[in-house]
Amino acid sequence: MAQIDLFSPLQLGAHTLKNRMVMAPLTRNRASRDGVPGTLQVDYYRQRAGAGLILTEATCISPEAAGYPFTPGLWNGLQVAGWADVTAAVHDAGGNIFCQLWHVGRISHPDLQPDGALPVAPSAIAPAGEAFTYEGPKPFVTPRALDVAELPDIVNAYRIAAKNALAAGFDGVEVHAANGYLLDEFLRDGSNRRSDAYGGSVDNRARLLLEVLDAVCGVWGAGRVGVRLSPVQPFNDMQDRDPRGTFTRVVELLNAHDLAYLHVTEMGKDAPGAAGPFFDPLELRSVWKGVFMTNAGYDKASANTVLAAGRADLVAFGVPFIANPDLPERYRRDAPLNAADPATFYGGGEEGYTDYPFLET
Repeated sequence: MAQIDLFSPLQLGAHTLKNRMVMAPLTRNRASRDGVPGTLQVDYYRQRAGAGLILTEATCISPEAAGYPFTPGLWNGLQVAGWADVTAAVHDAGGNIFCQLWHVGRISHPDLQPDGALPVAPSAIAPAGEAFTYEGPKPFVTPRALDVAELPDIVNAYRIAAKNALAAGFDGVEVHAANGYLLDEFLRDGSNRRSDAYGGSVDNRARLLLEVLDAVCGVWGAGRVGVRLSPVQPFNDMQDRDPRGTFTRVVELLNAHDLAYLHVTEMGKDAPGAAGPFFDPLELRSVWKGVFMTNAGYDKASANTVLAAGRADLVAFGVPFIANPDLPERYRRDAPLNAADPATFYGGGEEGYTDYPFLET
């Protein structure tokens, strides 16, 4: 049997991926202020259709879900039309594209909320740090704890966004339950101090995520839905007293959904212990029963190593795909990579977005 590497195909539900290279979800802050992707996004994603799978930048499920300037949404017809142009371009170029569905929770600010409202969260605990607003950085505020009676509305917003993603022509969706945003805030006990059915035990803390997945899978079918977790990521002031126990149980619960894949980011491993007692997120590979995706600073050699060892089935690449729209072809030829320009990662126009050069043919 041939050894698995980045260029081995993979059957992902109904889709046959031409390689195991995934374009990671990358916030680039270039949508319109109304959350509509435009021609820049069409070019950007089409250029990267050589990936086995593209995951879009995090996409807000509702106006209340937003937490950064110029991020796209999927709650109205203009946004659906903008994304439909993107998916058509990717499909014309032979690619597959999933949309990452996002609610930032407490990582927002009244300046970014409808009618200047407080951001929402599982508990009224302000994160350390600053929000990025249209007027510049501002300290995070103490969020408003969601009432149990409001949670069905959150679930329904995910359902509506999932329906809109289907209408926009995506191949599937990824539920973002990582990096300190709303669903992750429910999962970890540092941000969830509730005493009702959505707090306390891991099963309770995972309840909202499972309800969201039920809603989204009801639209798409489980075989076209993935979920992203970040067990050791301290970003956005996240902690848990027992990350290994918490996320092992979460993955056990997720197994019942028969999802397209589980996406576990290893981000945070470079600061072990910052988010709670450290463990290797790749341990979750042995718990999960389906396709397993990882990411965190991989290059061609390290990605092939983790694939060959059976510790992952897919590897997502972030910064390399920013600077190298033809990253799979560069890896195939062992060609040099373009250097990324961090000054152009967030916001702006074509520079540092669609103007990175391709290899000469």
